[in-house]
Amino acid sequence: MHDFTRYVALGDSFTEGVGDPDPRHPNGLRGWADRVAEQLAARSAHFGYANLAIRGRLLGPIVDEQVDAAVALEPDLVTVYAGGNDLMRPKLDIDAMVAQYDTGIAKLAATGARVLMFTAYDAGWSPVFGKLRGRLAIYNELVREVADRHGAALVDFWRFDEYDDARMWDWDRLHMSVAGHENMALRVLEVLGTPHDIAPPDLGPAPALAKSEQRRADLLWTKDFLVPWIGRRVRGTSSGDGIAAKRPTLEPLR
Repeated sequence: MHDFTRYVALGDSFTEGVGDPDPRHPNGLRGWADRVAEQLAARSAHFGYANLAIRGRLLGPIVDEQVDAAVALEPDLVTVYAGGNDLMRPKLDIDAMVAQYDTGIAKLAATGARVLMFTAYDAGWSPVFGKLRGRLAIYNELVREVADRHGAALVDFWRFDEYDDARMWDWDRLHMSVAGHENMALRVLEVLGTPHDIAPPDLGPAPALAKSEQRRADLLWTKDFLVPWIGRRVRGTSSGDGIAAKRPTLEPLR
């Protein structure tokens, strides 16, 4: 077990904390990475935390913009999730994408920091995102190879079946809910082998929706999320346009 003192989190909305709103935190988001940092800070009198993740970022910009910035901060722990936004694009060269990811992970591992990577979630049950299941599985196998090559630890999201519960997801069905972020913090701390006081979310039995209620929910989701999301793809814009990293430098938690 190791007490970390310089933690840097990289990635997109998953790591920025979208789905876990909290006005007390930068960008109005808490998220699993902030929760992990809180637990690590409780174990060290000299703890610093930076979160460079920005929603909507593709893997290329994450590697190009965040990796060197992270290396400059001299971390002893780095978490990085990248590629989720790429995997939802119509056309994708997965091999080229993961080759670029490999280059970034090599830089991070060369610092001597503990590096944690993530597999993508198995959304096979989802009527929409389930269509990407084969692509996600290929990505995950390549990510496992990158992790093995560079001695990175792996948070195996693909195998976390507790996320089959819709309540672990926010209203947009794409980002984790508060409960989802709490649970992910617990999962990351388990991989690190760090003692913590986070309990698994106790959601109780899932409510059964009548078919009419489900249809109404699906129509609302299509109108409020899917159509605007497709519109951004067509216009070439991103939900992260104009958004800055929530914690660009290593600072103590306040």
